[in-house]
Amino acid sequence: MIECKVGPQNLVENLEAMARTLEASGAYRVLRRLTPHVAIEPPAGLVTRQGLVVDVETTGLDAARHEIIELAMVPFNYGLDGQIYAVGEPFHGLRQPSEPISAEITSITGITDEMVAGHAIDPAAVGSFAAGAALVIAHNAAFDRGFLERFCETFTTKAWACSMSQVDWAQEGHEGTKLAYLVAGAGFFYERHRAMNDCLAVVALLGTRLPRSGRFALAELLEQARKPTWRIWAENSPFDLKDILKARGYRWNAEGSGSLRAWYIDVDDAHREAEVAFLKAEIYGREIDLLIRRIDAYDRFSDRC
Repeated sequence: MIECKVGPQNLVENLEAMARTLEASGAYRVLRRLTPHVAIEPPAGLVTRQGLVVDVETTGLDAARHEIIELAMVPFNYGLDGQIYAVGEPFHGLRQPSEPISAEITSITGITDEMVAGHAIDPAAVGSFAAGAALVIAHNAAFDRGFLERFCETFTTKAWACSMSQVDWAQEGHEGTKLAYLVAGAGFFYERHRAMNDCLAVVALLGTRLPRSGRFALAELLEQARKPTWRIWAENSPFDLKDILKARGYRWNAEGSGSLRAWYIDVDDAHREAEVAFLKAEIYGREIDLLIRRIDAYDRFSDRC
């Protein structure tokens, strides 16, 4: 039986005791509301770096045509082992686009024309805020980086990482990579689909220990971000073999992306030679000089690749 106490602090303790009792029964799982990060003093002499989690809400999916309507950035200090020590004051801004926000975007983000009317975000202020970051992180960096590089040149100079694709969430027992699923799997919840809330949720998620490996999620992210990959282009590949390429994981680089219109795949060092051999044997049927480019965190997820 839980002994109930009186007072605001005691109320929190009582509720937490109830939650633990429910969890201990094996019949319930309790999600806790996301709370502010409690700063931890780094060990003496430990080198820390600044990370920056970013999130944008936009008028659409195409960075070449659509516009940012909300931007949030949350800085944090971390050790090279993936431990998060402190979370700094965030940046948040709304921006009125050149055209009205569609009903579809409003239904997803909750952002209306009235909310952004008269608001602007200064690219120089954004660049100054992001200047000290050693690593920029987004949950779907391939989306956010394209918009932010067009909005503020500072982001073209930064190393980037993706909390959605550069942690092996499936290996850790998660069934999806959407932020809401991962957050629930980590045991907490938050108000979704607003840039600031999403940023804070990403920071909290990266600060948790993965359920199977026991590592900090940020530690795995850092490890993957540091590794180079290779972009192999299947330029002028036979049209009737496109389904084979697609099934193998190749993606089509469409018009307007700033580089080749061709199928491509990104692989690590260990799979580079095997992928080249596959293309020569199964797609081209001959020896061929393939276009191969080394990719690292400074250009990964960028439309410039």
